[in-house]
Amino acid sequence: MPGIDESLSFVPLNIAVLTVSDTRAIKDDRSGDTLVARLQEAGHHLAARAIVTDDVSAIQSQVKAWVGDAGVDVILTTGGTGFTGRDVTPEALEPLFDKHMDGFSIVFHQISFAKIGTSTIQSRATAGLIGTTFVFGLPGSPGACKDAWDGILAQQLDYRYRPCNFVEIMPRLDEHLKRGKLKG
Repeated sequence: MPGIDESLSFVPLNIAVLTVSDTRAIKDDRSGDTLVARLQEAGHHLAARAIVTDDVSAIQSQVKAWVGDAGVDVILTTGGTGFTGRDVTPEALEPLFDKHMDGFSIVFHQISFAKIGTSTIQSRATAGLIGTTFVFGLPGSPGACKDAWDGILAQQLDYRYRPCNFVEIMPRLDEHLKRGKLKG
């Protein structure tokens, strides 16, 4: 039965939050605020927070800087996952992924469909692994950020969650880097 094993200790992670927007500032970044509140309420640490414009180079530059920072375990991005001309977050993140996490998008859309119906197809939520850092590209609405955190990330970023979670495999994430990227 899935759930929290209370006999285990919680392991706090260092999580960075990146808002991708041409119009937001920290003072009015409701989606970023939602993610920060959720991760801190769960017991994790906010490692860093930034806002960048809807620009592939700007997104990649910030993500690469955090991936290179040993003090960042997980990166959450919010915004830029739609279909308008300025929505380029998947185009920025996915080429950086060493491993894609297709299941994240599938489960996110299942959760979203239950709340907003077929409108969920307008999101290109994405996730993957860059080196040893988990990266999740979430839509830019506070509701979508809540859905992703509450429905997926809260459990998968909690060491106590069973039958399995991302935290327990973190010590082995660099195995593919040690032997070279997998082919195919």
